[in-house]
Amino acid sequence: MPIIESTYKPPFLLKNGFISTVYSGLVRRVQGVEQKRERITLFDGDFIDLDWSFSKTKTNKLLILLHGLEGNGQRPYMKGPAKLFNDNDIDAVCVNFRGCSGEDNLKFRSYHSGATEDLEAVITHIISEKDYSEIYLKGISLGANMILKYLGEREVIPNQIKAAITASAPCYLYGSAKALHTFKNKLYHDRFLKYLVNRLKTKQQNFKEDLSDEDVASIKTLFDFDNIYTSKAHGFKDALDYYEKSSCLQFLPNIKIPTLIINALNDSFLSPECYPVKEAKNNPNLYLEMPQHGGHVGFVDKKNVYYNEKRALEFVKETH
Repeated sequence: MPIIESTYKPPFLLKNGFISTVYSGLVRRVQGVEQKRERITLFDGDFIDLDWSFSKTKTNKLLILLHGLEGNGQRPYMKGPAKLFNDNDIDAVCVNFRGCSGEDNLKFRSYHSGATEDLEAVITHIISEKDYSEIYLKGISLGANMILKYLGEREVIPNQIKAAITASAPCYLYGSAKALHTFKNKLYHDRFLKYLVNRLKTKQQNFKEDLSDEDVASIKTLFDFDNIYTSKAHGFKDALDYYEKSSCLQFLPNIKIPTLIINALNDSFLSPECYPVKEAKNNPNLYLEMPQHGGHVGFVDKKNVYYNEKRALEFVKETH
């Protein structure tokens, strides 16, 4: 589809990508979302925790939310859209990826940008156990890439899935990895790395034969983490193989349901390839919106409802 002209106009101070990103990650709070946890067992014996919140009226509509790197179902960027959709008669479920719900997962593997088999397991469980005839997907950052890959790599998806919305999608993982390693992103890089390595040390206690102390000690960058852990734990040759095979960019031409990508032009995590103009113009189901502002998941707007959340609800209503 043609590129969508964005109407997003943030408050003056939050036009700065760094400020909007940090504010949204560290300051924003979302109140009034009551979540109920469900644990499901995966195909390999591992588990994923789902955090449900419900509309006040009975509904056959559901929003499935996927978080970003080292996120979880309680992050404001998850609870924000859950609350908005609940208030508009749509149930919501926030998916906690393996190991992200406050308890380490059981396997050596965990989650990664391209682990669509886990998303498929969640969707299959919901369709078989619940009574929803309309399901919408919304992903943030890593979760956005996963949704776009899931939709484009499969010949057939369940007909209950009607539309998808993604924000701050790193469509080209190698480009985003390189961006995260630049000096301007050092604060983000180091924060992510600290969390990831700390969690890896916990996991290592149960999998000493898979990961040595030397391996962990040698991780100095996010690229090292992907080279030493992510790739090996999930069946890739190395970090570059992981980035290449897991990037959603190559799958965008095959998406067959209405799908909106909202990527801010001042998002310092995204490389030029993460703005798939050609793919959007050539696929009638793919809509691309590129606001001037918003940073990485920093689409601050009025009344604590973020622009990407408001657009998600609009998009669902427009397409149905």
